Amino acid sequence: MIVLFTDFGVRDPYVGQVKARLAEHAPSQQVVDLLHEAPDFNPHAGAHLLAAFAPGFPPGSVFLTVVDPGVGTPRGAVVVLAGGRWFVGPDNGLLSIVAARHSDTRQWRVDWQPEILSATFHGRDLFAPIAADIARGEFPTAKLTQTDRLAVEFDAGDLARVIYIDHYGNAWTGIRGAPKDARVSAAGELFRHSESFGFVGKGEGFWFVNSVGLLELAVNRGSAATAFGLTVGDPVQVQRLN
Repeated sequence: MIVLFTDFGVRDPYVGQVKARLAEHAPSQQVVDLLHEAPDFNPHAGAHLLAAFAPGFPPGSVFLTVVDPGVGTPRGAVVVLAGGRWFVGPDNGLLSIVAARHSDTRQWRVDWQPEILSATFHGRDLFAPIAADIARGEFPTAKLTQTDRLAVEFDAGDLARVIYIDHYGNAWTGIRGAPKDARVSAAGELFRHSESFGFVGKGEGFWFVNSVGLLELAVNRGSAATAFGLTVGDPVQVQRLN
């Protein structure tokens, strides 16, 4: 299984072009579109999202990850094995959280370049063939060099900021849960806790722990982003009372 995680969006041709390259090099592999609306140009937010999503996929899955504002510059490309899953992408911190949170992590630099390499589309030309090789069970040893560490490593602790706004306007944070009696605030607002949407009134804001274990700010049948002016990067305060 190859899992796509990008900031490409779904209106443009980029996802289709990557899938075409994967179909060429790994035609028998299932390709799953996990997320193509990762925060634009934001590997830090993407790294925390990716680390939260990864455990939901079976060992052996190959994640092709692209949030890459430095594409075409001397920034590196890497392969990471962590938690029994493979990750291919830019060495800009995007893979550093998932790498740091596992004790079995191994890492390789990608030394290979294809004959044709667009300066602005490494997801298609570089990452996709490497991911396809791994997914086929043909580890590309000749194209990689093992390394002890990544060039960019973000703090692997929780990130007390909004890292994603979904289409409902729910604000995901990089905080891995909180006790139910915690005081959670953002944008000058104090949010009450609820287990789910239906336990609060229509239009009421609240916080909960979402399906991948992250603290999320929401409004029942409304948009937390609109109601409270929340955007990616906004700080979130969590005061644990015990």
